[in-house]
Amino acid sequence: MSTHQYDVIVCGKGPAGIQAALYIKRANLNVLVIGKDGGALERVDKIGNYYGYSLIDGKTLLNASYQQAKDLDIDIQSEEITSLVQIETGFEVITNLNTYSTKAIILATGATRNSIKIPGIKELEGRGVSYCSICDAFFYQKKTVGVLGHGAFAAQEARELLDIASKIYVFTNGLQPSSDFDSKVEFITEPLVSINGTDRIKSVTTTNQTIELSGLFIALGSATSVDLATKLGLEIENNKIEVTKRQQTNMPGIFAAGDCTPGIMQVAKAVGEGCIAALEAINYVRTWK
Repeated sequence: MSTHQYDVIVCGKGPAGIQAALYIKRANLNVLVIGKDGGALERVDKIGNYYGYSLIDGKTLLNASYQQAKDLDIDIQSEEITSLVQIETGFEVITNLNTYSTKAIILATGATRNSIKIPGIKELEGRGVSYCSICDAFFYQKKTVGVLGHGAFAAQEARELLDIASKIYVFTNGLQPSSDFDSKVEFITEPLVSINGTDRIKSVTTTNQTIELSGLFIALGSATSVDLATKLGLEIENNKIEVTKRQQTNMPGIFAAGDCTPGIMQVAKAVGEGCIAALEAINYVRTWK
């Protein structure tokens, strides 16, 4: 993986992310937008309450914003963000293809946590079932753990556990691995039937076997803003990132906008918050030392 340096990296290429990038670019700062797709807006059939349009579909609105960004030569990468790391010179954004360095980050990749209905998973959250390997890996030194997922997010979570756990199972829940996993992990492709335990997780049961585990890390689909925020230790409430009126999180240099923050989930709100987050990030970078 190569490393690239930016003033601000926007995580997410939906309305909040692209709006933020437009302001940052016009401020003559080096900005990168990273996102796997346009998020929920891509799947919206009709929008009738957005300024300037009597009726428009989400995909058309997104494509118009991408063209606007392209006209300004904004760097947009269609990559999957798997982790965020704080470093001495700012932050690193790790994707399935590259590692990027930046002074500030705007989180705008949405807030929906990928979930799955397996008996025991909700009951054992916080008692062996975790959503963040960086946060909780320490508790599983020399123990057997599992990662539930099959893509780049799951592969990154497994890598975080390699030097800590004694054994790592990757449960793909009937799907084939779609990313590069370390050769030390063991794949279990059979569908999961249940997560077992009372006070803490004890094992998981697939359609063919029961495997004893001390912990299970959920890494389904792609990492959302909340998943990434959790890795940095940001304040989360009701599956939303807590921010000030200026879209600042509790960590200097990290801002959040759009559906990942509290409030209504509307395009107009996302665009407004993207603007505010960008202006604050611009000010932060210009005074950054």
